[in-house]
Amino acid sequence: MKISNCKLFTLLLFTIFPFFASAQNLSYVAEKTIPLPGNGGYDYVYIDQINQVLYASHGTAVNVVDLKTEKVIGTIADMKGVHGIAIVNELNLGFISDGKANAVIAFDIKTLKVVKEIPVTGNGADGIIYDPYSKKIFAFEGHSSACVVVDPKELKQVATIDMGGAPEFAVADSKGIIYNNLEDKSSLNVIDSKTLKVIKNYPLSPCGGPTGLALDKQNKRLFTVCRENKGMSVIDTQTGKIVQTLPIGAGVDAVVYDAKNKLIIASNGDGTATVFKQDTPDAYTLIQTITTQNRAKTMAIDLLTHKLYLPVVDFQPGTKTPVLDSFKLLVYSLNK
Repeated sequence: MKISNCKLFTLLLFTIFPFFASAQNLSYVAEKTIPLPGNGGYDYVYIDQINQVLYASHGTAVNVVDLKTEKVIGTIADMKGVHGIAIVNELNLGFISDGKANAVIAFDIKTLKVVKEIPVTGNGADGIIYDPYSKKIFAFEGHSSACVVVDPKELKQVATIDMGGAPEFAVADSKGIIYNNLEDKSSLNVIDSKTLKVIKNYPLSPCGGPTGLALDKQNKRLFTVCRENKGMSVIDTQTGKIVQTLPIGAGVDAVVYDAKNKLIIASNGDGTATVFKQDTPDAYTLIQTITTQNRAKTMAIDLLTHKLYLPVVDFQPGTKTPVLDSFKLLVYSLNK
C-alpha cells in the first residue's frame, strides 16, 4: 500500500509526539519535608534501594528513614564526624566513614547497632562506596590523597590506594572499574578494583573543582559536577573525552542519574537543583531549575519512586548559624 508524503509525515508526527510531549512535561514539585532529629553538620545521603531505607549523615550520627512510610526509624549515634554511608545487603551490614575518628564504622542494617569500629590509616575518610565486583568497601580520604580498602567480611583494612590528589565522590560500574573525582586536581581517576590500582587519570577541563559524580552504565557516560566553573561535564568513559559541559548553579555537591526517565539532576548550594534531559548520550537539554533551599547541596534519588531527597538545615537570616532542631529532608516528586 502506498502512503503519500503528507500522510507519512502525519503518521510520524503522531508516533513521536507523545515522546516529546512526555519529555517536556517531566518536572519536579515540592512534596513535603521530613523532620530529622538532632543537630550538627550534614553531608552525604544514601538510599538502600533493596530495603527502601534512607541514611542521612548528620554530625556525629546517621539518621535512618523508612521510605515506604517516610518516617524516621532510628539513629546510629556516638561517632565523631560522619560523612558517607555504604550498604552490603548480602552481609546485612552497613559502613559509615567517620572522618574525625579515622575509622570506618560497621553496623547491622536490621538492628542499627554498631558491629565494629574499623581503624584505617590516613586522615579524613569522606566518600565511601561498596564495589560489588571486588566485594570490597572503598573509603576516600581527602586529607591523605588516598583510598583505604576494607574487607566487609573480615571487617579490616586490606589495602591503601595512592590517589594522587584529594578524592571526592566515586561510583562503581559493577564490572571492576571505579571512577573518582580529584577535587584539587580537576581530574578523574579510573581505578581497577581487582588490582587496587589507579590505571588512568583523565583531565576534566573546563571543569574546575569536581565534586559529585553519577554514571550512565548503559551509554558509558559519566556526569561530573564542578564548583569552580558552575558546570556539569559529560564524559565518555571509554575515551575520557568531555562530550559536553552544561551550566548549573553555584556551590554544587551532588548529582544523580535516573536511567528510566533519562534525567540528570545536580543539587546546588545556592538553593537550586538543575535538571537535564538526556536526549541522546551526547545531547542534553535543560528542562527545569528547581527552587530548593540555601545550602541544600547534597541529594539522593529513590529509583523506585523517582523522588529526590535533599538534607538541609535552616540558618539564621544573613548568617551561617544553623537554627537548632531544624534538620530535615526536602522531598520532591516527579510529575509526568
